[in-house]
Amino acid sequence: MFTSIAGRSVVVTGGSRGIGKGIAAVFAKAGARVLITGRDPGAAQAAAAEIGAEYLLADVARKADCERVAAFAQERLGGVDVLCANAGIFPDARLSDMTEEDIDLVLGTNLKGTILCVQACLPLLARSGRGRVILTSSITGPITGYPGWTHYGASKAGQLGFMRTAAIELAASGITVNAVLPGNIMTEGLASLGDEYIAGMTAAIPMRRLGTVEEIGHTALFLATDEAGYITGQTIVVDGGQVLPESPEAVG
Repeated sequence: MFTSIAGRSVVVTGGSRGIGKGIAAVFAKAGARVLITGRDPGAAQAAAAEIGAEYLLADVARKADCERVAAFAQERLGGVDVLCANAGIFPDARLSDMTEEDIDLVLGTNLKGTILCVQACLPLLARSGRGRVILTSSITGPITGYPGWTHYGASKAGQLGFMRTAAIELAASGITVNAVLPGNIMTEGLASLGDEYIAGMTAAIPMRRLGTVEEIGHTALFLATDEAGYITGQTIVVDGGQVLPESPEAVG
């Protein structure tokens, strides 16, 4: 049995919906004190009420907002033991049509936002003595590709480059840095891509189903435990075997 994380302070960026909300809910059920961030006031308030968490409106692409999140976590939670850097966006744009603004928006939120949040929370994570940084990356970029998501894939691969060096730098402070790489997880964002897309993705997954946000949350929870304290700079793919087949025929 794993050591309980009840009472530990957990910040989940982008926790008002989707995978972030699932992660926050799993930590809250485990007895952690949770702070979620988001940019939509209604969604953030509703998610916090449902989960039993604190919430703060923040844009992780802004350094001042990330610093405000850290200060709020210190004030309301007493510090930060676990930072789940989850906030991310995935607007569709083909490379031939992609604008500079499209690139800046995705890299700013997904990659720069990850770095800024970790920077802002560093003193609190170090003070914890058992600090955990858990990134929500993706199979898209680090392992696979998908048309329309070149900027998204670049941001998610970039997170892993950041993770490996950050893990080295922060090890002396007792902070681990790891990443979860979800495959296709049923979220509001995925549902918006339509039934045809969902059916196609499901057919490509050996387990013949999409993942749940709770399954990503449980993986993050494991990485936050004392028992995972010697794991750093690593990735865990949670995709139902999606990246395994070398052709559609292999799924059978």
